Amino acid sequence: MYLIDTHAHIYLPEFEADREEMIGEARNAGINKIIMPAIDSETHKKMLQTETEYPDCLSMMGLHPCSVKEAYDKELEIVRSYLKQRKFIAIGETGIDLYWDKTFIEKQTKAFHLQIELAMEYHLPIVIHSRNAVDECIEVVKQYPDLQGVFHCFSGSYEQAMKIIQMNFMMGIGGVITFKNAGLDKVIQRTGLKNVILETDAPYLAPVPYRGKRNEPSYVKLVAEKLSMLFNISVEEIAEITTANANKIFRLD
Repeated sequence: MYLIDTHAHIYLPEFEADREEMIGEARNAGINKIIMPAIDSETHKKMLQTETEYPDCLSMMGLHPCSVKEAYDKELEIVRSYLKQRKFIAIGETGIDLYWDKTFIEKQTKAFHLQIELAMEYHLPIVIHSRNAVDECIEVVKQYPDLQGVFHCFSGSYEQAMKIIQMNFMMGIGGVITFKNAGLDKVIQRTGLKNVILETDAPYLAPVPYRGKRNEPSYVKLVAEKLSMLFNISVEEIAEITTANANKIFRLD
């Protein structure tokens, strides 16, 4: 059995003191790959350094919507320059965030469109951050019928999930599915596992029983165990299905 954490910011300062130990624990838990989403130019170098030091950690490239400010065009030039230099596993994370600040919604949307165009130019999947903006992100993606990718940290409704599935996108499922009143468990039971991949969003959104503490890739196994209970199948079967989905969308085979 092996699992993939398809979304973990393990290059951030939260892991500086014990990164090697944390990655070792992930390997012991059956996680054989960790996919790292980009944030912005302040963290790209550390992400790429982490990838160099740990070959089972793979980098995306992109601009996080919460990092979209007045000078977002300069940030996107940096993204373009990296894409010209080497291969990345995906464009991301990008998208729209209406949770923290709506000041730059127009610029976020513009940056999202531009990164979708980069994904299509480089034939890469895209990883979408859609906090409080699932419907808005769906409307953007609908404009690009050949686009493929992931709605990272999906925690929306059944109706939203079905729209994502109909667009042939994956849903990144993490610790939220273990939260008692989130309702995501009922949504995924209805949609099934065909479009589900596993993630942590480490260091954020740790699953129960670690909720409120630092999340880390080894906890992907707890998400798999929760799905095993929901579908009444073995953890090994959950691993097989979700790993195949991740291999497919990120072309890891």
